[in-house]
Amino acid sequence: MENEKLYQGFKHDFLVDETVNENVAFPILGTKHKNDVAPVDGNDISIVNYMNYSVQLSASRKFPFFTASNIDGGLFKKANRAPSWKKDERVKAYQWGQELYSADKSDFDKGHMTKREDVQWGETPGLAQKAADSTFFYSNAVPQHKELNQQIWKSLEDYVLHTETRKKSLKVCVFTGPVLTKNDPPFVTTVKDETILIPIVFWKVVVFPKEDGKLYRVGFMMSQKKLLTENGIVEELEAATAEDELFMQFDDAATYQVNISLIEQLSDIKFPKAIDTYKDERSVKLVLKEIDIDPDLESFSIEQTLGFSISNIVL
Repeated sequence: MENEKLYQGFKHDFLVDETVNENVAFPILGTKHKNDVAPVDGNDISIVNYMNYSVQLSASRKFPFFTASNIDGGLFKKANRAPSWKKDERVKAYQWGQELYSADKSDFDKGHMTKREDVQWGETPGLAQKAADSTFFYSNAVPQHKELNQQIWKSLEDYVLHTETRKKSLKVCVFTGPVLTKNDPPFVTTVKDETILIPIVFWKVVVFPKEDGKLYRVGFMMSQKKLLTENGIVEELEAATAEDELFMQFDDAATYQVNISLIEQLSDIKFPKAIDTYKDERSVKLVLKEIDIDPDLESFSIEQTLGFSISNIVL
C-alpha cells in the first residue's frame, strides 16, 4: 500500500520530554469487546497504524472501537483535503464503505474519528499532507448526522486543535470513538442483506501534560439519537491558571463534558491513567439526555469559527 512505510501509528512516548516521563498507552477493551477485535494483515496486535494515529476495529460492527492520535500543535501545516475515501486493504472485510454511505436513507456523513487536521503536522508540508490523506480510510469513519459532524462535534474538534493545541503549540494525545452497544438503533435500510446498528453516542478523551510534569485528561460525549430518529434514518427503539484553563473554554461544557469514568462505563473501554480534574455529579440518565443534540438548534453558519458554543470546560 502506498505510504505504508510512513504509517508508524500512535507513539506512546509522544509526550515524554525533560519534565514528563510517562508513556500514554492504548485504551484497553473490556470483556464485551475483547473477543471482537478485527485482525489486521501483518500486525499481531490488531492495531491499524497510519501517520500520527492508530485505529482498533470491531470485527462484528465494522466501526472503530477507538482511534488514538498524537497532535503536535507546533508542527501543524496547511494541507489540501484528500480527493476521496477508500477501504484499507489490511482490514478490508472489517469496514463499511460506500455501500453504506450511498444506501437509501443514508442521510449522514462519513464522520472522521481522528480528525484530518489533528494529524496534519510534520517536519515538512509534504509529510503533513500525507498524514492528512491517511485519515480518509473507511476504517476511520463512523456514520454521523451532518448536524453533529459539521456543527457541534466539529466545534469540539476545532476547539481542541485550534484554540488550545495549535495556538499554544502543545503536544497532546487524543482518543476518539463511538459507544458500540447492542442497543444501538438499526439503520432503516439493509446493506448487503445485513442490518447495521448505527452508533448514537460519541466520546473524546484528551490527555495532555502540564508544567508540573504530570499528565491530565478530560472527556466529552455527544449523542445523535434525536437527529437520526427524527430524520427517519434509524428505527426508534424503546427507551433504555492560564494553564489550568487548558481545554476548559469550550461553551456548553457543562452539558458535553463528562467524567472519564462514565465514558469507560458506557463504552466498556479503559483509558490510560492521568489526573482527572473534572467532577460531574449528574446521573447517567441525565447525562445521556443532556448530551443528545437538539435537531431544533439554530442552523450552522459557515462564517462562524465554531458552529455552536460550549462553555465551562474544567481542566
